[in-house]
Amino acid sequence: MKAHLLPGSLVTALLLSACGPSGPAAPVVAPTEVAAVQTPPPDYPVELACSGVGGQSVLKVVVGPQGTPTEVALLTSSGNSQLDDAAIQRVHEWKFKAATRNGQAVPTTIQVPVSFNPPQPKPDSCFAIEERMRRGG
Repeated sequence: MKAHLLPGSLVTALLLSACGPSGPAAPVVAPTEVAAVQTPPPDYPVELACSGVGGQSVLKVVVGPQGTPTEVALLTSSGNSQLDDAAIQRVHEWKFKAATRNGQAVPTTIQVPVSFNPPQPKPDSCFAIEERMRRGG
């Protein structure tokens, strides 16, 4: 029996066709980072604001693929539990544009500082609160 030799280019084409369909590779989609969309400030307890109590709560927030927080936890306290609770409560309501990887929305963990700065000058409502406290009520 006589062996038949195939030309080199035909051998290469046959080998490449055995590797699967050829064609351009799917384009790589650049990742995107999480972005805040709606971040209304927390309710600042008026008694604390009028008393000059402020601080910063730092929260760990897991933003789910739908752009809503799925987990909110306190990392660093403001030094006042009422302020920390107000920050946690409000951040649960925030809206984000979810981060993406390869075009798909993915959960992402971020740190969010929430600051409480006593108003200067004091709002007029503070004087009524201070007077009520002086009278024991």
